[in-house]
Amino acid sequence: MEVPGGIYHVGARGNRGCELYADDAERRIFLRLLSTAVARHGWTCHAYCLMTNHYHLLVQLESVGLSAGVKLLNGGFARFSNRRHGNDRQHLFRNRFWSEFIESESHLLETARYIVLNPVRGGHCDRPERSTWSSYRACAGFDHPPRFLGAKEHLALFARSPAAARRAYRQFVRDGLGVTRPGDRHRDESRTRETPP
Repeated sequence: MEVPGGIYHVGARGNRGCELYADDAERRIFLRLLSTAVARHGWTCHAYCLMTNHYHLLVQLESVGLSAGVKLLNGGFARFSNRRHGNDRQHLFRNRFWSEFIESESHLLETARYIVLNPVRGGHCDRPERSTWSSYRACAGFDHPPRFLGAKEHLALFARSPAAARRAYRQFVRDGLGVTRPGDRHRDESRTRETPP
């Protein structure tokens, strides 16, 4: 079920663990498609992270449109990737997608932190600000937020003043370094149920 106004942790993994993005140009194409999905389906994107063989999103729905938006994103990117690489018989994504309904503000914050710490926990970098392909730098105030990112809405969870909110956000994420992944809130993507069609 898609709940109007509901917030979802969403993602998809490459088929058989394959890499989703061959280069940064492909990552930019993926984010352009994400921007289209956000605009077309009225999502607020609180956080995102592009890993090598999977991605994470944290999106709030305006009404409904989670399945349709992810279909636009995954389908559009798979068609682009298959054309570019001549893979006309292979699925890029392993499954349709998976999602987890966010049940509370603490669950929302915990999930957002988990998403932006993914590159650190995956061994791709030692600090979240060194990850180019996540929402951390924009929310922390190091980069201008991309048009599709609801950085203002996300930072409002931390403080009223933008400067204070960015400081509190950076501290909140720093506090998660070295903390193990929350077991019952973030199951491994291969075991997380898919959203019904």
